[in-house]
Amino acid sequence: EIKENIHDPSDMASRLIITDVMTASAFSVAGGDFAFYASIYIEHNTGVWGQFYNADIRSSQPTSSTTYNNAWNSAYANLYSLRIIRDKCSEGGQEEGNYHTLGIAQILTAYNLAVITDVMGDVPWSEASQPGVIFTPVLDSQQDIYEDILALLDDAIDNLGKTTVYASLGTQDLIYGGDTDLWRKFANGLKARYKMRLSLKAPAYDAVIADAEESFESPAEQAQFNYNGNSSQSPYYCMFQDRDYYGASQSLHNKLIERNDPRDEVFFMPHPDAGGDLVFAPNGTANQVQGAYSISAISTINAPTYLMSYHELEFLKAEAYVRLNNLPAAEESLKKAITAAFGKANIGLTSTDAAGYFDSAVKPRFDANPLSEVMNQKYIAFFEEEAIEAYNDYRRLKAMGDNVISLGNPLNA
Repeated sequence: EIKENIHDPSDMASRLIITDVMTASAFSVAGGDFAFYASIYIEHNTGVWGQFYNADIRSSQPTSSTTYNNAWNSAYANLYSLRIIRDKCSEGGQEEGNYHTLGIAQILTAYNLAVITDVMGDVPWSEASQPGVIFTPVLDSQQDIYEDILALLDDAIDNLGKTTVYASLGTQDLIYGGDTDLWRKFANGLKARYKMRLSLKAPAYDAVIADAEESFESPAEQAQFNYNGNSSQSPYYCMFQDRDYYGASQSLHNKLIERNDPRDEVFFMPHPDAGGDLVFAPNGTANQVQGAYSISAISTINAPTYLMSYHELEFLKAEAYVRLNNLPAAEESLKKAITAAFGKANIGLTSTDAAGYFDSAVKPRFDANPLSEVMNQKYIAFFEEEAIEAYNDYRRLKAMGDNVISLGNPLNA
């Protein structure tokens, strides 16, 4: 018995495993290195020191085999844990009939898998998560992976609607407190996101809208991971405290100034070591220096991580309506999206602020080029916690020939 480590059990109830997966999905995947580097490439931030400076000037980091090790390992660790949960809760498993935990695990599997394939392309999946059995899993095509992602979400919605004798996850569920209706809405929202992602190959804008209509009805329902500021702290806050590698992005500031956007007064602050006026870091040509350029003002200690926000959902609807040439409906969704983004926890602007901004700055641009304004507003709203999705949007738009978001780094070419 002295050789047994009681703190390292070989078996554990699924309700305990899934809490760790939720935490890691938020902090290490949605808020990890994938997001930190995407934030540079999409110019939400400018890299001004160390690895982030190298990424900003396109030196070594974009192609280094070690750049994404932490995020890659975290995502696959999540998939492994989620596989254990899905096996336990499926037919023949130790917790057969634990449908709700199974459904939540399927949603989190779809989420983690989508992040990996969105940023990496073809990745191990069908043979992955079998340590000691398969050491060199094959690379699955992104097309096959996306089919599995959408199937996982459909199965999750089905399982969340079943009756189970197992107790609710309750406080073990750090996102929704065991509310299966909200998890179902999250699954439908992810279906809308991923169907929009496939627009170049398989446009399905009516389906995007239909799935979105089955999802969040307000920001109170969005898939948001909160930090208490003590035992848990926001990943972007931790990145600044640990590394201080970012400067305030000149190109993002320029977009806000062009629109007389009130968020320009909220997004940025002088570096604590510098004080004085705001100094923006030019994308791709900044000096490698700490303590000189201004920084993000919304990287607060308890800024939430969004697995999926309500404003994203309304932006998805707005784009889909634009592409279907239903401009009145697109305008309505766009207004809802901007209003919700103005009210984010670390932004704090009001619906009145949003309405005035919409009428004066957004509406004329929307009338002139609906798709451009929808996507630029989505890009701005996603600063800074939703950088991965902003990055994915930009790449999709470029692939579709919709060059509506202008970036300022001269090295992008």
